[in-house]
Amino acid sequence: MRVLSGIQPSGQLHLGNYFGAIRQYLRMQHEHECFFFIANYHAMTTLHDGPALRRNSFDAAADFLALGLDPERATIFLQSDLPEVTELAWILSTITPMGLLQRCHAYKDKVAQGISPDHGLFAYPVLMAADILIHRSELVPVGQDQKQHVEVSRDIAQKFNSIYGDVLTLPEPYILADVAVVPGVDGRKMSKSYGNTIGMFEPPREIEKKIMSIKTDSTPVEAPKNPETCNVFALFRLFASESEREDVRRRYLEGGIGYGEVKRRLVELVLEHFREARERRAELSANPEIVRKVLARGAERARESAAITMREVRRAVGV
Repeated sequence: MRVLSGIQPSGQLHLGNYFGAIRQYLRMQHEHECFFFIANYHAMTTLHDGPALRRNSFDAAADFLALGLDPERATIFLQSDLPEVTELAWILSTITPMGLLQRCHAYKDKVAQGISPDHGLFAYPVLMAADILIHRSELVPVGQDQKQHVEVSRDIAQKFNSIYGDVLTLPEPYILADVAVVPGVDGRKMSKSYGNTIGMFEPPREIEKKIMSIKTDSTPVEAPKNPETCNVFALFRLFASESEREDVRRRYLEGGIGYGEVKRRLVELVLEHFREARERRAELSANPEIVRKVLARGAERARESAAITMREVRRAVGV
């Protein structure tokens, strides 16, 4: 089946991006026809720095490749390399009910965080629908809390089809059952907007510094601890083997293990887990033309896919 997903280049990719999306991408590229894109237009709702956006977009693509996304198996491209997607977004906006956009929780959540409620943020779901619908995507991988994004795309596609005929494919949410909730260093969900992230490709000393700063309680070493409420253990369990994970869980419950010991072991596990990816990332940084060629080839394939849909859309709407 055809799968589409994207990640915003609004900052350095981090452990939350990896366990929340990229790890699943690595599996899906062997099972489906996949389109993975860098959503740089979407990032403009919060990032208003041209050089930073350009740099972040390149870095995200390099991170994709370093972590194992294969351009021979999946189409990897920049959102902005498809001018057709903004054309489709405008066409879809002419039939999208205002009430539908006003009900979107992502908009309300970001406004509550203090982000300026401009038109781009409000119309974000229409552009997202264009991203999905232009490739006739059948499955869109999302966590349970992001299901509304796909439902809005379906609603818009259904409205378009009811007016112009059966043109657009209705996508289905592909709920990622194995998505881990990754806590940031402050205990909240790891997110660039909270400034609490740990990046896979940061310098080792920076990774160590951040992990050692993870928020914990004041329970003494000798006292029992609850692994289910510990931010350090929540990250540790993502990297440790089953036997090591169960051993540390037992020591938590019995007492006699300190948070500092688990943090130090977590530093080792994170660096080892991403060791090969970090080596590949360094090679790509030294040879940026490799990344540019992958994006150019991906854009060509993505535009071929988009052109098929846009021919039918233009014919249907009369332009």
